[in-house]
Amino acid sequence: MPILSRLLKLRDPEIRRKNLVALSKGLKGIYWDILHPAQPDPVFVIGCSRSGTTVTYETLAAAPQLLSLGVEIPEFWNGLYGPLNNGWISEAAGAEQARPEHRDAALRYFFQRLGRGQVLDKTCINTLRVPYLNALFPNARYVFIQRDGRDNISSMIDGWRLGRTDGSFHLTQFFGPFPEPVAINGGEFREWHFFLPPGWRDYNQASLEEACAFQWLSANRQALDGKRLIPPERWIQLRYEDLFERPVEMFRDAFEQLGVPFSAALRERCSHLAPTSIVKGAPKKQKWRTHNPEAIERILPMIRPLMAELGYDTDA
Repeated sequence: MPILSRLLKLRDPEIRRKNLVALSKGLKGIYWDILHPAQPDPVFVIGCSRSGTTVTYETLAAAPQLLSLGVEIPEFWNGLYGPLNNGWISEAAGAEQARPEHRDAALRYFFQRLGRGQVLDKTCINTLRVPYLNALFPNARYVFIQRDGRDNISSMIDGWRLGRTDGSFHLTQFFGPFPEPVAINGGEFREWHFFLPPGWRDYNQASLEEACAFQWLSANRQALDGKRLIPPERWIQLRYEDLFERPVEMFRDAFEQLGVPFSAALRERCSHLAPTSIVKGAPKKQKWRTHNPEAIERILPMIRPLMAELGYDTDA
């Protein structure tokens, strides 16, 4: 009966599809293990959560020259090095954590799912991992998008509280229970959301706006520090605000730096951008003035120096 039951399940088209996908991955994995086909180093889209990484990724992924999974893969990257195997230090990684087998595992993972070609990856925790990625992929390119800290942190506050239409940002879904008590915002939050920066334990009792400001500072600081390791021709830096002011020009320049032709179809897409990762209300500049203004005013002293370094005027 168990054999008959399994055979009957094969009549289900979805089960047959999943079995074929699993078989294809397995065969491609064997092919990779034997021949190690040449693969170019990836392009990494990085930036703080809620900074415009999704719309940037989706726009770049529209180019047929780039292969993409369409989803973030924090479980994969953390499986190579992350909280569950580094003593819950953080989701950051440095060059000293890079291992040849990590490179092989990543390229094999992408080859199994996408085949041969240049991969575009967007996983926000990699904003904390530029030195690690540079050690693994010395020819990788990076597309870093920054956002005014006031709007970025306000959106993160909303994200902690509301999640998004396709799921929440809480981290126990990836890691299970935290190793020690978390009581952010007076106990409103018993776990961290979005990502786990170095020094996260120091903010386990912080207000929500302080925790989000700490995350924004950590992500952007780590990215800018990592930038020093990367030759200018392999680093593309974008501004979220240009999505509203000059989207066609911004992406035209980005595609040119990536060596990807800016086709008429890509131009048309860029002229009608439609963000898909929305937490609360349509995206706009200076949104913080109507969303969480008091909370943002309280953390301005924390973020003002890095805001200035990124070219933002906190008095504007």
